[in-house]
Amino acid sequence: MSEVTLLIRRAQRGDREAAERAFALLYADLRMLARRRLSQRRRNAVLETTELVNEAYLRLTRAGSIRAQDRAGYLAYASRAMRSVIVDLVRARVTERRGGGVHCLTLDTSVSDRAASGEDEIIRVHEALEELAAVDSRVVRVVEMRYFAGLSEAEVAAALGVTERTVRRDWEKARMLLAAALK
Repeated sequence: MSEVTLLIRRAQRGDREAAERAFALLYADLRMLARRRLSQRRRNAVLETTELVNEAYLRLTRAGSIRAQDRAGYLAYASRAMRSVIVDLVRARVTERRGGGVHCLTLDTSVSDRAASGEDEIIRVHEALEELAAVDSRVVRVVEMRYFAGLSEAEVAAALGVTERTVRRDWEKARMLLAAALK
């Protein structure tokens, strides 16, 4: 077993130092995931790479225990946390942009044209994924790891314990279902 796997298993038993050490060893990988995700939408950047990794880490530590068995599983788990961070921040920005609960009268109809479409897309994808989870949870995990964390097909396959071909099929299935849901 690798050092990371041993640390993750110790962290699952409540060893806080092991959890911190595992995070430190995987920090470069987590930054790479975050960079991939954020570089896809640089013009509508929600946050910076370091902020996304640190926020994901805070969510992982608040969860109490690591729900992963090895490096691939940890990265998959982290991708889910990154999705959560991104969606929550986008929701907050959309709420703020729409007045944060304050009722106001807008006379300028061009306001909606200036809204960040990337943020709206993130929220729509998240909502569609929640509906899709009732049908096929593995497809949702594939989307989380590919769309929200930018993992490669090989990395997703390793994390889920399936073949790359299965990941490609799930990815295509998800893209079709999401395209239909987002219309």
